[in-house]
Amino acid sequence: MKNNMNVGFTGTGSVGNIDCKGAYAHSFGALTDETRYSDPWNSIDFREELKNRMSIGMKALETTAGGVGTAGFALVPIYVDPRIVDQTRKFTPLVELIPRVTNQGMTADYNIITAKGGAYVAAEDAATPETTDTYDRASTPIKFLYSVGRVTGQMQAAMPSYILEGFQPSGEGLGGGSPFSAVGAPNAKQMEVLLKARSLRELEEELILNGSISDDANEFDGLVTLQTAATTNEVDVDGGALTWDDIETAVRYAFDDGGRPKLAVASSAVVQDIRKLIVDLYRYNPRDMADSLPFGVNASILLSTLVGDIPLIPSMFLTNTSGSKQIFFFDTDWIEMRVLQDMTYEDLAHTNDSQKFMLKIYECIINRNVAFSSYVDNIY
Repeated sequence: MKNNMNVGFTGTGSVGNIDCKGAYAHSFGALTDETRYSDPWNSIDFREELKNRMSIGMKALETTAGGVGTAGFALVPIYVDPRIVDQTRKFTPLVELIPRVTNQGMTADYNIITAKGGAYVAAEDAATPETTDTYDRASTPIKFLYSVGRVTGQMQAAMPSYILEGFQPSGEGLGGGSPFSAVGAPNAKQMEVLLKARSLRELEEELILNGSISDDANEFDGLVTLQTAATTNEVDVDGGALTWDDIETAVRYAFDDGGRPKLAVASSAVVQDIRKLIVDLYRYNPRDMADSLPFGVNASILLSTLVGDIPLIPSMFLTNTSGSKQIFFFDTDWIEMRVLQDMTYEDLAHTNDSQKFMLKIYECIINRNVAFSSYVDNIY
């Protein structure tokens, strides 16, 4: 059946870039031009048949349907991996290995004996004058460490839960198994708190070794600064290669001054140097080098010295620059982290549509006698 209705194009030819014949056939198949396919007055309705034909002729639904891009534009949403890895993580062994001791007041004060008057021999019934001992007071000010975060209400409402992979440290990262474990972050604020806590621990590790009041008055002097300030018990190789004799000499210096080093800390490059020394000089199998520190922390190498076995661990906070590398031998019996207040969470003022908080620690590190420790300096 035909009528005089003009549908805008004929069954052949083209309009612009449109293939009219192909487009017409795709929609209406074999129906001739100007066929009335829907007319309720005359009981005509071919639409169901045409619908089936169009479904057969339609090309496959592709991933780009609806437009390419992120969720909200493409029909396929983005599925984000729930695991997040901190690519900036640092190992913090000394935070865990240095004893933490409570401290009252704003300074860590302790007495030391700097000289003894000594004992003497005398003849029978000789005069017995007293000898004088010399005491001194050491005082180290407590310093304040902060890590501040803020989460908007919108982020708190919108962000799903995540898993922080390799986040919670349990050691210095050597030996069997992973030193890091995963921890869950069920919401945005918990994620922010966890990351700020980790940042604070990494700051602690940095200050334990490299803190310097002369560089920043808000820092406390770290173990490296305390040891090197007076070049106490230093073996300076002056840009030369490390030898086993350098290690033995440094340990002997500490021993001669009354110390008994129990922990060696070096940059990763120095640990590598020492591994080569042990393999080359003593024909050790690298598998025979490892032992454990207290609390289940694996050591990289166990050094056999005149004061006994000293575990050596690498630090990510000591330099690997040739000519400036170092290894330290610490008598940890006399090293303490004096803590006025350990890590504490505190909410801050709620002004905008956000939640602001801070984590803080009040502390300082002390070494009651740096002469009980020693170091090798300026290693190539």
